Amino acid sequence: MTHSWHPEPHFSGRIGWLRASVLGANDGIVSTASLVVGVAAAEAARGQILLAGVAGLVAGAMSMAAGEYVSVSSQADSEEADLRREQRELERNPENELRELARIYEHRGLDASLARQVAEQLSAHDALGAHARDELGLSEIHAARPIQAALASALAFAVGAALPLGVVVAVPREATGPLVTAASLASLAVLGAVAARAGGAGVIRGASRVVLWGAVAMGLTALVGRAVGTIL
Repeated sequence: MTHSWHPEPHFSGRIGWLRASVLGANDGIVSTASLVVGVAAAEAARGQILLAGVAGLVAGAMSMAAGEYVSVSSQADSEEADLRREQRELERNPENELRELARIYEHRGLDASLARQVAEQLSAHDALGAHARDELGLSEIHAARPIQAALASALAFAVGAALPLGVVVAVPREATGPLVTAASLASLAVLGAVAARAGGAGVIRGASRVVLWGAVAMGLTALVGRAVGTIL
């Protein structure tokens, strides 16, 4: 697989770490805030609320790291298997692979003679890289990086989860639920807007969708916490 030499920055180069970081921070805020709001709605003491939130932070960060690592490792294993198979095919039947590459370029709009010439020149330079990019759709910019994804997710989750926990520590017990909800929704709006801007998408759309789902999660958890607290 070849490395990109193009000097211009592109949003697609941020996909790996951006997706993991946004997912981790969003989940950290939503899950921890929902947990805190639910426990607060059950009329628990401040210490119990904080304990539940800290436990949620640690467990959630580890879960995010493990999930991302396993998921992205599976993707990386599949990519490596495809590359090994392509390398074997190049060694066994290079002419057939050359024709296959030329047909790809023909389908993209080149005439047959030019497609053949391009295929020959690219194959002479880096045959596996050409097939990885143009046949398999793999490139260095989108390569799976399990450790990067795991660390980004865990760190982002912890940072996101720290916000509602900070509110729990800073505000009076009776105001915990409403203020954690308000601060978390505001943070989700900022996170969604920043992520959308970094990815080249619409800021309002990016902010509104995370706020909507965050509000739904916290609202439902508060209802469950209040119901369970009443029963107990």
